[in-house]
Amino acid sequence: MIDTDVEMIEKEICYQGFFRIERYRLRHRLFNGQWSPALSREIFERGHAAAVLPYDPIRDEVILIEQFRAGALDAPGGPWLLEIVAGMIESGETAEDVVKRESMEEANCTVTDLIPLYDFLVSPGGTSERVALFCGRVDTKHAGGIFGAQHEGEDIKVHVVSLDAALVLLQSGKLNSASAIIALQWLALNRSQVRNAWANTLQ
Repeated sequence: MIDTDVEMIEKEICYQGFFRIERYRLRHRLFNGQWSPALSREIFERGHAAAVLPYDPIRDEVILIEQFRAGALDAPGGPWLLEIVAGMIESGETAEDVVKRESMEEANCTVTDLIPLYDFLVSPGGTSERVALFCGRVDTKHAGGIFGAQHEGEDIKVHVVSLDAALVLLQSGKLNSASAIIALQWLALNRSQVRNAWANTLQ
């Protein structure tokens, strides 16, 4: 889609590795109808992701995963974060494909139903990344353990917690992953509706 309110003057690749950094020179329409001066912006390009909060409506439990994150080395609680299942959307995949695949890889659980929540921009001032967020129905009866793709350096611990306990973690600030925060807040507001919606399809 061509946006007639944005003019891309130049685009160059500054770095290409596991991720990519591009530099844009552009100008855009101002609110007063005029054009901005040419702006230079570096944008982190890593593709788009999908994430799911695995939820068992019978036991009223959620699955949270814990793993090391290099970007959180200086975070107050340290670099081992409690998160929800997530992965990058590869070519030819849908967001639904990704969360079902990653649920098996990261938590060894099968997602049988999905509710789309939001499609949000992670940090649009510096990256183009979007996250498609879902709530997914799972059976937590035998969940738990350590999983992850070893060839990708993953070492993922699965935690099964009651939704109430997860909300306590949320309220206390123990959760600092955006996708987990958003998904748990959504489920807290919609818990009854979700349990009722899945009542006729419970395993």
